[in-house]
Amino acid sequence: MKLSVSREEMQQKLANIQNIIEKKNTMPILSHFLLSANKKGSYIIATDIETALKEPLEVTVEKEGKLCIPARKLFEIIREVEGDVSFESVDEQWLKVRAGASDFRLACLPAGDFPAWPSALGGTSVDEVTVNAPVLLEMIEKTLYSAGESDTRYTLNGLLFHVKPEDKSFTVVGTDGHRLAIIMRQMDNELKEEKRIIVPRKAVSELRRFLPSGEEEGKETGEVKISIGEKHLLFGVGKIQFLTRLIDGSYPNYENVIPRSNEKKLFIGRDALAKVLRRVSVMSKERASAVRCDLEEDKLTVSSSSPDLGEAKEEVVVDYKGEKVSLGFNARYVLDVLGAMTSEKVVLELQDPLSPVLAKEEGSEDYKCVIMPMRI
Repeated sequence: MKLSVSREEMQQKLANIQNIIEKKNTMPILSHFLLSANKKGSYIIATDIETALKEPLEVTVEKEGKLCIPARKLFEIIREVEGDVSFESVDEQWLKVRAGASDFRLACLPAGDFPAWPSALGGTSVDEVTVNAPVLLEMIEKTLYSAGESDTRYTLNGLLFHVKPEDKSFTVVGTDGHRLAIIMRQMDNELKEEKRIIVPRKAVSELRRFLPSGEEEGKETGEVKISIGEKHLLFGVGKIQFLTRLIDGSYPNYENVIPRSNEKKLFIGRDALAKVLRRVSVMSKERASAVRCDLEEDKLTVSSSSPDLGEAKEEVVVDYKGEKVSLGFNARYVLDVLGAMTSEKVVLELQDPLSPVLAKEEGSEDYKCVIMPMRI
């Protein structure tokens, strides 16, 4: 294998795979990436077995070939060198890297040792769904914070992608048992049956980096093609292919968690509530971030106290006409919800001190968040 590549191109593509390559040295091959140099088109693949990324590489190929190269070490080299870079392999064991006056020789592994890219996604028939890229990014951003991390209920450590062909809806849900976020969008799909797919948190978090927001210059907004296999999901974003293994198991019935009969409604400015919570929670114990919310007509009093630290209290004007009620919250959970919303005002629908609270953006029913109060 012999090729040349611009430093910027190589640095960008290596930066994209740094989060995917395996950090723990359980299988040495997983700390490497596969470089395939071909005159008809070159690409690199990185995987940690659970997820895999395949992206095209703009190179000038003199001699075709494949090689497994240490990802982190080559990234460090490329970051430091100046000028364009040339690669030349020696006996599938070494890679000569030249840039300007610098010469490196990197120990490599044979291409045949690299895990194979699943060809049929683990099943005979593959269903396909197409989603607008900025829409998918928004749906992930608005739900990912509420998904579980290292939860013993392993199905909660991911997002549920729920596609219903009958009403052409696509719903993304995240929950860790303490809070739940759900967002729904209409979309055209040709699926014959309903699909409930659990996508791992790490995979969705990594996928975000390749989805354009619609506001970024130079990035095509485009469509994302999602291919649904038996055990894998493949996202096609432009020329990049992102593959993830699915979480096997059944996701909780999220529809039953959403409160339907919360009669008390509170309207409040999103920024105002976030600022009050941030200020008052300074005096609560870090781990629980507990705050007390005392609600009466057109007034909300937020307070926190800790025997070791002291106490804090602040009043804020709200639009509320119900009876008095007091609730306790983990301030961080409420701040996560407010941070994901974009409307000027938010609506909180309450029932009693220990019933789930429903949070929505004013004037919208497509995005809903449920927060469990704390005992105070």
